[in-house]
Amino acid sequence: MPTSLQSALASLVLAAAVVMLALADGLKDEIAPTGKLRVAIAISPAGGAFWSTKTEAGYAGVPVDLGKELAAQLGVPVEYVVHQNSGQITDAGSKGTWDVTWLPKDPERETKMMFGPIYEVADATYIVKPGSNITNFATLDQAGVKVAAVNATTTMRGAIAHLKNAKVTGYQTYDEIFGLLKSGEIDAFALSRDQLSKMAQKIPGTKVLNETFKKTVTAVAVPPGHSQALALVTKFMTEATTNGTLRKAYDNNGLKDSPIRTE
Repeated sequence: MPTSLQSALASLVLAAAVVMLALADGLKDEIAPTGKLRVAIAISPAGGAFWSTKTEAGYAGVPVDLGKELAAQLGVPVEYVVHQNSGQITDAGSKGTWDVTWLPKDPERETKMMFGPIYEVADATYIVKPGSNITNFATLDQAGVKVAAVNATTTMRGAIAHLKNAKVTGYQTYDEIFGLLKSGEIDAFALSRDQLSKMAQKIPGTKVLNETFKKTVTAVAVPPGHSQALALVTKFMTEATTNGTLRKAYDNNGLKDSPIRTE
C-alpha cells in the first residue's frame, strides 16, 4: 500500500476516533454528568409498572430494575432519586437532579421532558369507598362527590377533564389517599385499574368501577434538551422489550401475569 494512502487512511481513522470520543464525552455529560446514573423514582405501595417501593435492601420496582440495568451497560453506578409522585419528578426535570426516569406520559409532560418508547398502557378508572351507592361514572359525576387523585399526575388531569360535576382534589401521596378512602372521607380515588384492584383487596367494601375514562401510557424519559441521552434510552428500551430485560423486571416485581403493552 502506498505511503500516501496509508497516511490518508490513518488520518481518517484518527478523525473518526476523535469524533467518537467527542460524541462519547457529550453523551456522558448528558446521561451521567455526575459519574452516576441518577434514576428518578416515585415511592408508593401501589406497585405496578411505574411506582417503586422502599425495601430493607433499598428500593424495588420496574424503574429500579431498568435503571440498574442501564447503569450497568453504561459502566457507571446507579443512584435512585426519590420522589413522592410523578408530578414531582416532572417538576424536577429542568433542575438537573436526575438523568433518566420511567413515568406516565401526556401532552403537558411532553413540554417538560423528552420521552422514548412506551412500555405500559393502563386503564384509568375509579375505586369508590365502602358502602357507597356509586355504581358507574354517571352516579359518580355528581355535585358534592369528592374524588381524590395523586397530585399533578396524568391521571389527575384526566379525571379533572372527565368529571364535570364531582370535585377532584390532588394529594401528594398514595398512602394519604388510601387512608382517606378507608375512613370514608373521600368518595372515590382515580388511578389505574390494576393498582385499584389491589387496593380493593386491602379495603373491604370498596368497588372498582367497570368503565375506563382514559388510557395511561408509561414511557422512559430524559430531561429536556438531552437528545443524545434520548437516543441512548430509546435504544435501551427497544432492546429491553425484545431481549427479556423488561419481562424480567415485570416478573421480579409482582407482574408475572401482566402483559407488556407498548401501544
